[in-house]
Amino acid sequence: MKRGRLKLALLALFFLLPVGASYLIWWLDLAPGTAGNYGTLLTPRPAALPPMGPLKGKWVLVQFDGGACDAGCERKLYFMRQVRRAQGKEMPRVARLWLVTDKAAPRAELLAAIEGTVIAPAPAGVDFPAERSVSDHIYLVDPLGNLMMRFPRDPDPSRVIKDLQRLLRASSFG
Repeated sequence: MKRGRLKLALLALFFLLPVGASYLIWWLDLAPGTAGNYGTLLTPRPAALPPMGPLKGKWVLVQFDGGACDAGCERKLYFMRQVRRAQGKEMPRVARLWLVTDKAAPRAELLAAIEGTVIAPAPAGVDFPAERSVSDHIYLVDPLGNLMMRFPRDPDPSRVIKDLQRLLRASSFG
């Protein structure tokens, strides 16, 4: 009787093993032929960001735009806020930085809407790689201060969230 149950258990395991393996591959994102990331990986190099306490040791989403902030700029600011909030319990590990590229002052209602975003003047001679203009992208800087990834101006939020979740899960710092 015990021998029959053992055979049945082994047979069940034999048929359930492929299902378990496929779930593991899906969960670890190891499926062949799928892109590993949505954002464009950049050769890591120091980002030369202004030294600021709230950004130290955090993953930083960076955008460059003028202080007048048109609709595209507002969309990026909103997007960065939502991507950070979507990280749940990992949210404190992510910061947002708006580098203002001109002398114009942002509107008070915009500042209230993006509360928590660090705003600073763009440093002179900052060298962030861009297809056309640095204001066309959202950049990601790692906790060590290295520029590592950029996203398009109007990115797919779910794919950026997934990229950031993967980085936070794999990283033990920041």
